[in-house]
Amino acid sequence: MLKRAIIISTACLTVLAGVWLPAQARAATVNVDLNKTGEPISKYIYGQFIEHLGRCIYGGIWAEMLEDRKFYYPVDGQAPAWTMYKPGMRSWDGEGHPYELLTSSPWMIIGDKNAVSMVTNNSYVGEHTPRIVLSGKGKPGGLFQERLGLMDGREYTGRIILAGDVAAAPIEVSLVWGGGASDRQTVVIDDIGKTYAKFPLRFTVRGSTDNGRLEIAGKGKGHFLIGTVSLMPADNILGWRADTVALLKELNSPVYRWPGGNFVSGYDWKDGIGDPDRRPPRKNPAWKGIEHNDVGLHEFLDLCREINTEAFIAVNTGLGDAKAAAEEIEYVNGGPDTPMGRLRAQNGHPQPFGVRWWAIGNEMFGDWQLGHMPLEDYMKKHNRVVDAMRKVDRTFEPIGVGNMGRWSEQMLTACSDHMSLISEHLYWQDRDDVVSHVSQISAKIREVAEAHRGYRKTVASLGGKDIRIAMDEWNYWYGPNEYGELGTRYFLQDGLGMAVGLHEFFRNSDIYFMANYAQTVNVIGAIKTTKTEAEFETTGLVLKLYRERFGEIPVDVSGNFKPLDIAAALSPDRSVLTVGIVNPSDKSRSLDLKLTRRELTGRGQKWTLTGPSKWSHNAPGKPRQVDIRTSSVADATGPLEVGPLSVTLCSYSVR
Repeated sequence: MLKRAIIISTACLTVLAGVWLPAQARAATVNVDLNKTGEPISKYIYGQFIEHLGRCIYGGIWAEMLEDRKFYYPVDGQAPAWTMYKPGMRSWDGEGHPYELLTSSPWMIIGDKNAVSMVTNNSYVGEHTPRIVLSGKGKPGGLFQERLGLMDGREYTGRIILAGDVAAAPIEVSLVWGGGASDRQTVVIDDIGKTYAKFPLRFTVRGSTDNGRLEIAGKGKGHFLIGTVSLMPADNILGWRADTVALLKELNSPVYRWPGGNFVSGYDWKDGIGDPDRRPPRKNPAWKGIEHNDVGLHEFLDLCREINTEAFIAVNTGLGDAKAAAEEIEYVNGGPDTPMGRLRAQNGHPQPFGVRWWAIGNEMFGDWQLGHMPLEDYMKKHNRVVDAMRKVDRTFEPIGVGNMGRWSEQMLTACSDHMSLISEHLYWQDRDDVVSHVSQISAKIREVAEAHRGYRKTVASLGGKDIRIAMDEWNYWYGPNEYGELGTRYFLQDGLGMAVGLHEFFRNSDIYFMANYAQTVNVIGAIKTTKTEAEFETTGLVLKLYRERFGEIPVDVSGNFKPLDIAAALSPDRSVLTVGIVNPSDKSRSLDLKLTRRELTGRGQKWTLTGPSKWSHNAPGKPRQVDIRTSSVADATGPLEVGPLSVTLCSYSVR
């Protein structure tokens, strides 16, 4: 029985409201010295990264609903083949969603399978185009694709490019959402000819399904060819999904790195310009699946403008060369009187884009990288590429490939005149307990920072230079792939880790200038999507919260408050203090904030991110298990309560 027992021990005891409590229940003192400030926190710490990989762009942010719309795979009448991947699932995950990767044509044949062939002599795009021969007996022949996510009352738009015999018309294009005769809408194309022509499509759906179908069929005589076909929700924004773009705007990241990643080391940027329907589909050079080349420089820069962010473009220093890199930056930033600037103007954008940040390659230290070479050779190539780009644009900021250790040290030694920042990449796996899971992030970020401080002391060529780190890939990477290739789910414990990582960047603001969460959507993403829904992961909510609420001038924080991780910063005018607290334990904590030479005034504002357990997570189309709650702090001078497994931000006026 435990009513009023008095326990004698070496621990101190205290009294609160007439009840004896052990000393650990006392409020821990957090000393915040507003006179000890660090370098201002760069806004670029909240950067993002999108790559042509899995369902990050196609099947994620990009609004195209059809798979293989340019017929990279031959249409052979066989059922579509999908690679199923399902790793061992933990006891906390009973949903067991495998990811599926298309490995053959998703297009099925209407009518006689022998009536469909792939022709190369009049191919519209890529290596071949499907040719459908009609019987002339009124029997339909054509193609269809299933597994489309359709929503009741929603409009869909698209286009189809056709050629063929005049007698093959009419060609009927139908969007189907059910089994009834009225569960479809059809666009009738009455006039086709020997020359390919583009025809608009528009549908309004009157039912919801995850297995909608697009049918393309003729009943006439002769043959017709399908060059390409496209279908998107009508509310798409310049080709991007409206629901996902809305979340990107909430995320409010100041910079996006693109197009890779490993992808860029085999990418020809010229494949992604010009008429999207004429851009060739290719095998993804670094990952699985197909690169449709629907998203290229113009589309990416359109997205950047729409979500009010800066572009950070990576150039190919793997299989690519200095000439291609120079042409690319001239295409993006050159005047309309330059050769590449004229080409850009012909493609619809006369004015230069003015992109400042350029990554000179990606992870060229790794033997997995296309075009990998010894460090001594790569340093020379880096300098050649930057020199060629500077002949075109002397204002850009080159970011060199780094990797803590000899690679970074030698790149800084030989290439410091050819870079503004140097990149590092960090990824982490799961740990058994939450405290270890989150603390591993801060430890490694701190280790990289200390290594680069050491290079500044030992690398003579760094004298007088301030080459800071762009941590342009960082994230957890573990768990089941539920959202396509590398589409891992994230949990509350991962959100806590992201907050701790931000705290460590803040504490080392003198050495970290940029960080890019990898990646934004689906692929180890801060946002996850299904065919019809989009939602923030726990990691995305943390990034959004800190970007919106945290201060800019870091201040010194000290005290005995482990295992909590605490960081604080002032607003630019030093009138508002923000304190961030990560509690990775399963116990509530009470904190007493003590300011040096200044005082908290009045009420405060509090934002808390938490959930029922460390495995709590969010999923598109389902109620959030983890969310941000806003409340007020009635007395800024009283103890601050933080709950278990939580991220807490508090904002106070100071005097």
